[in-house]
Amino acid sequence: MKSYRYPAREEWNEILKRPVFDTSVLNKSVQKILLSVKTKGDKAVRKYTKQFDGVALRNSEVSAAEFDAAREIVSPELKKAIEQAVKNIRLFHQQQLSEPEIIETMPGVQCWRKMIAIEKVGLYIPGGSAPLFSTVLMLGIPAVLAGCKQLILCTPPGKEGTVNPAILVAAEIVGIKKIFKVGGVQAIAAMAFGTESIPSVSKIFGPGNQYVTAAKQLVQQYGIAIDMPAGPSEVAVLADDSCNPRYVAADLLSQAEHGADSQVLLVTTSQDALSRVQEAIDQQLNQLSRKEIATKALENSKAILVNNLDEAIDLLNEYAAEHLIISCDGADSIADRIINAGSVFIGNYSPESVGDYASGTNHTLPTNGYAKAYSGVSVDSFTRKITFQKLSSTGLQNIAETVQRMAEAEGLDAHAHAVKIRILDL
Repeated sequence: MKSYRYPAREEWNEILKRPVFDTSVLNKSVQKILLSVKTKGDKAVRKYTKQFDGVALRNSEVSAAEFDAAREIVSPELKKAIEQAVKNIRLFHQQQLSEPEIIETMPGVQCWRKMIAIEKVGLYIPGGSAPLFSTVLMLGIPAVLAGCKQLILCTPPGKEGTVNPAILVAAEIVGIKKIFKVGGVQAIAAMAFGTESIPSVSKIFGPGNQYVTAAKQLVQQYGIAIDMPAGPSEVAVLADDSCNPRYVAADLLSQAEHGADSQVLLVTTSQDALSRVQEAIDQQLNQLSRKEIATKALENSKAILVNNLDEAIDLLNEYAAEHLIISCDGADSIADRIINAGSVFIGNYSPESVGDYASGTNHTLPTNGYAKAYSGVSVDSFTRKITFQKLSSTGLQNIAETVQRMAEAEGLDAHAHAVKIRILDL
């Protein structure tokens, strides 16, 4: 990790920069794959699956036999853990459902808003070296609770042409039945445009590498909605002398192991805490199975020593981390001052890992500073809010003059006439 001691505020923007990629070349290659799938359908999907995943598949849909086999492979202990996580996540997200509340804005004028599910949604689950079956829960549970009628899940196949069994078991527990062994840009394209075997959807959810992220952003040009422009994962930790350096180091490394392009940030008011955390990182790094990946991620990462707590909070609000852990005295009051973050973990016993898996909150969160404007995935993400209004004859009479005067002032005579013609009849 690169260390910075008491940087001036004018230096913050440069220090807080995320790793930058040349998106011009990236977008060109991604656009080529999108258009190929759009015009050639399953044929193009099979081509890119063989090219990028190294496996030739005649049929990409997961069969009933594959679900059966997955149930036999996944241990009872892991299945029990998944079921506990499902219980917590479902309980948290159920509270986000709401019934319409009719508001009478003036006598005879009723207005309300109704939550309506998006009918067709696509869920992308990364595979590769770390198949994220936990993301199946984070996307599938709110989608089912929202009432989405069609859920399509795409995930990359392994070299043997199979899907990680934990992904299949998690999907089955949640209630997802249509799963396709397709990954990368071709998966996003298939869900966006539809193929002979994969239905098109209205909105695409899920994290992925820079290619998947670029594909999600580009399909928006074709009228397909996405959850958010999520890039490489990141965590920031705010620590003071009260922190446990071993815990902080473990939190930083738990995020660094996601990928070489991940970024971790340590912000502290204590030189002693900074030194002890760095020592703990060196000790724990050697114990990781993904040491090489974590080491590369640490090269993009920063440790920043600041003058005081106010400065630390300002810096972290500027960074707008995907995950923010507060390992300080008075962590609750500090959390109240955080205005830009995807998800906040308060106190020494709230590791980011619990949010990734089972506390109940959603782990699909805005990265790359988008937490300044985006929220994480929730039941709301899978719905639209339609407004309704109903006026009685008395209500129309009460509001008529207001509407007519405003319409006439804007020069929109037909708007005014739509009210006048009814009032004359009354």
